[in-house]
Amino acid sequence: MITWDDFEKIDIRTGTITKVEEFKKARKPSYKLWIDFGELGIKKSSAQITDHYSLKELLGQQIVAVVNFPPKQIADFISECLVLGAYTKEGSVNILKPSFKSDNGLKIG
Repeated sequence: MITWDDFEKIDIRTGTITKVEEFKKARKPSYKLWIDFGELGIKKSSAQITDHYSLKELLGQQIVAVVNFPPKQIADFISECLVLGAYTKEGSVNILKPSFKSDNGLKIG
């Protein structure tokens, strides 16, 4: 169990994917994402979401992500946030997103 104070340490925000590329150097099939979080700016993320999403369909998509993890180097790319999703029984990821268009950078709580 975590405490409410623990939960409040997690900074979860809405963002819009502004750029997406195949991540050819990743060990598992992944995309490189650039996400606009409003006042927080653009943050990069590596996401293993290739099973259900094409490059074209992700561009402009709103997502929900944790934005206060320390940067993590994955191959030659620095991932600055964690895009949230639900794992299917098969292990693929279904990204979490707002149910309607929202401002970038809104805090989730």
